[in-house]
Amino acid sequence: MKATIFFPLVLVALSVSGSLQAANLFAGQDRAANVCAQCHGIHKPAAGAPFPSLAGRDAAYLKEALKQYRSKKRVSEIMNAIAGSLRDNDIDDLVAYYSKLKP
Repeated sequence: MKATIFFPLVLVALSVSGSLQAANLFAGQDRAANVCAQCHGIHKPAAGAPFPSLAGRDAAYLKEALKQYRSKKRVSEIMNAIAGSLRDNDIDDLVAYYSKLKP
């Protein structure tokens, strides 16, 4: 009897956690398209652009870099202004999206 109750609960929990991750990816995709892509592109920046591609970058690196720009520990006039407006969940969304892309 317990197994018949437990199994559906596990399925519900897995579907909810998958939905939350997908929501983060979609939020990251939306923010990337509206903010980051102007300089960094989605998969790669425009030819000759001085900005690095973010697609496929290590998630921990991206997260730390954005937090350093936000706190102005890392200095870039443009990035300090952009990252300064990001909340922790915005950073998590962007990192989830860009780190999953293929370069």
